[in-house]
Amino acid sequence: MERTMISGTTFKMSSKVGSWGNSVAPVRIPTAISRTPKASSSRKVHVVKATANDKILLMPELVVPASIYCEEYNVTKRRPTRTVWVGKVPIGSEHPIALQTMTTTDTRDVKATVEQVKRCADAGADLVRITVQGMMEANACHEIREQLFKDRYDTPLVADMHFAPKVAVRVAEAFEKIRINPGNFADGRKTFEEINYESPEQYALEVERSEEIFTPLVEKCKALNRAMRVGTNHGSLSARILSYYGDTPRGMVESAFEFARVCRKNDYHNFLFSMKASNPLVMVQAYRLLAAEMYELGYDYPIHLGVTEAGEGEDGRMKSAIGIGSLLMDGIGDTIRVSLTEAPELELEPCRRLAMLGTRATSEEWGVAPFAESTRDFKLFTRRSGDLPEQREGDVVDYRGVLHRDGSVLSVVTLEDLKKGERLYKELACKLVVGMPFKDIATSDSIFLPEVPSVDDKEGRRHIKRLQDVNVGVLAPLGELQKNPLPGSVAVVGLKDFAAAKGKVDLPSGAQRVAVVSDGTESAEEIQILKASGAVMLLINTPIEKRVHASRRIFDVLKKAEITIPVVHHMKFLASEDADQVVIQGGSCAGALLVDGLGDGVMLEGHHDLNFLRNTSFGMLQGSRMRSTKTDFVSCPSCGRTLFDLSEVTAQISVTIFLTLFCSVTPHGNPSYVHIRTKQSEPIRFCAALF
Repeated sequence: MERTMISGTTFKMSSKVGSWGNSVAPVRIPTAISRTPKASSSRKVHVVKATANDKILLMPELVVPASIYCEEYNVTKRRPTRTVWVGKVPIGSEHPIALQTMTTTDTRDVKATVEQVKRCADAGADLVRITVQGMMEANACHEIREQLFKDRYDTPLVADMHFAPKVAVRVAEAFEKIRINPGNFADGRKTFEEINYESPEQYALEVERSEEIFTPLVEKCKALNRAMRVGTNHGSLSARILSYYGDTPRGMVESAFEFARVCRKNDYHNFLFSMKASNPLVMVQAYRLLAAEMYELGYDYPIHLGVTEAGEGEDGRMKSAIGIGSLLMDGIGDTIRVSLTEAPELELEPCRRLAMLGTRATSEEWGVAPFAESTRDFKLFTRRSGDLPEQREGDVVDYRGVLHRDGSVLSVVTLEDLKKGERLYKELACKLVVGMPFKDIATSDSIFLPEVPSVDDKEGRRHIKRLQDVNVGVLAPLGELQKNPLPGSVAVVGLKDFAAAKGKVDLPSGAQRVAVVSDGTESAEEIQILKASGAVMLLINTPIEKRVHASRRIFDVLKKAEITIPVVHHMKFLASEDADQVVIQGGSCAGALLVDGLGDGVMLEGHHDLNFLRNTSFGMLQGSRMRSTKTDFVSCPSCGRTLFDLSEVTAQISVTIFLTLFCSVTPHGNPSYVHIRTKQSEPIRFCAALF
């Protein structure tokens, strides 16, 4: 039989009679995994028999190696890359992480766009991206570039291109970099059509057509020494990719590689990749698959990091910290943008903080001693689930409320906090009925008392008792409970002491459960003592320099020993670390674990407002797709962002959704539709419905 290899293509097989079958099993051709280019790479192929003849086609698809997506699993070490030049700005592992933002002005308004670029450059932007919808905008870009040069601003400009290949070629004459979206650059506007390819020739024709459309831009960028970003977006994959992969991280990577192959075919290498999504879990997995595939193929192109339109305020910063920070903790990322529903210059401060955190982690080589991690699979998302506390006969309180099945928030409550009265209940997000607290959707599940009020402190103990009565758990150090016993409490003891006592701790009067705290330095044998110990949770409290890697080691030991104790990430912040740093650092370090499904809750401690720390904790859980307690706004109108004030419209939508959901009832469960009118555009119609 004749064998034909169609390089770099994958197919969606129809289940129709007389066409290619979905039941065809993939065949693996194994070779050794290496981080250097090799003559023959390990590829998975679909072996398919066509119906018209006996020809067999081998169609390679992405196959990532078993364990390689970053330089080291135990230490933050930057992934080595080549240098891509964007005008005067070098991007790559040998250079500082470059900071980016994006304008929100109408690109045709040259004056307004120039002024906004200047504000971004003054705020520290290394690159500024500008959307280019059509030829009028492309012509305006020439004026923008010229005026900025006249004003002595040489910050490289990036053209954001969708749907318009000819426009991209035109704007490449003015701007230093072109960002293309593989999902719509050659395939046009999204149709959501699922395609069943009846023959390999049909698929190959589409790939060839994309290459024909894309090649002129590649040739132009190569001739003018322009840079390019092949930037896949999870929400705009082509019909061809969607038909085979669905809207998955693997589809995102293959979408980018289709275009990267064209660049390489034309000996053009001044480009980099990105894999953006509004869901941090999807985004992180896509970037890891991208890095793994590049290790497999021997590619060394830089990577741009970003979470698509993460939102505004603390929520947007948290989602960006979880997505971007998680990858920086693995040494992945050479340029970043924090995408917020705010003025573009305001994106630079959180962007800078993330870059500084990533730079510090790599320069100081944060991590732990080498260990054999064998239980975490970066290619598949699975959430580790700890066993929740169970009620026992003789319990004086209901311990089942200490943790929440979807992710728990623990709040640190001081003796001063206990003097606040009803204000304490409000800061813990309790509902108040005649001054009495009740648990609500975002109430802290448990409180941790660094100091226990004395027996004489009637007021403090009354507040604790009222919280316990509505299933709020109460934890305190073993030593504190020995001095001031507290009914219905959970005693917290160090893991090393717990292991030395063989898991047998004499609990003080009133304490009926034990929780264990780890500093990350315990041996595997000491961690294994937790099996069948009866402890209700393990608190991991390590220095920031060891947080990610020490925790991974602990989870690896727990899984190998089949220990299902719930794990809560306890992070302490210094008085010098402001609220933004809590979000950035907490999201990056704890988020790097939660995106792998490693963790059952968080406890943030610091010299900050109790309500802020609680809200930030819930934001971290929601950003990690664990526990949702509020509406999640994703503000991504693509190029339409320049046609209206995105921040203003998002604020209007959030208020209107609230009014619609709580004041408008439609028959038969049909959704309500609301129109928002802006000064610059036609009314925006959106659906306000609860799912």
